[in-house]
Amino acid sequence: MSIQMVLLPVFAQVALTFALVIWMVLARRETLVSGETKIRDIALGEPNWPKGATQIGNCYRNQFELPVLFYALIALALPLRHADLFIVLMSWVFVVTRFAHAGVFVTSNDLGRRSTVWLAGVLVLLAMWIYFALKILLLI
Repeated sequence: MSIQMVLLPVFAQVALTFALVIWMVLARRETLVSGETKIRDIALGEPNWPKGATQIGNCYRNQFELPVLFYALIALALPLRHADLFIVLMSWVFVVTRFAHAGVFVTSNDLGRRSTVWLAGVLVLLAMWIYFALKILLLI
């Protein structure tokens, strides 16, 4: 597998993270400019942002939870030359679940749908880690 093919889903996940942080900053700025949020109410990190800004902020923060295991897997698989077609295909499935999760998170925030999509991502990532571990441990 080429480095570009392996890293393309990583770049897509990173793009999602940057899009969310930019959206979060703009949403928070808007609430400050409009006066809906006062600086004194958030200056020490208090969770006093309006619902929409909080949803986007929580979704952004979530990109540093489960995806960290994805980044670690790719960072290990690539130099060890174990980033094969299965890893690349599952990487794309994982990233699609992250986009779907983010989409639900910042719109309806339907916990049932959000949890289902999140669990799908967890299971895909778990399968990737098991596959990678078996390839390393069994030298296949």
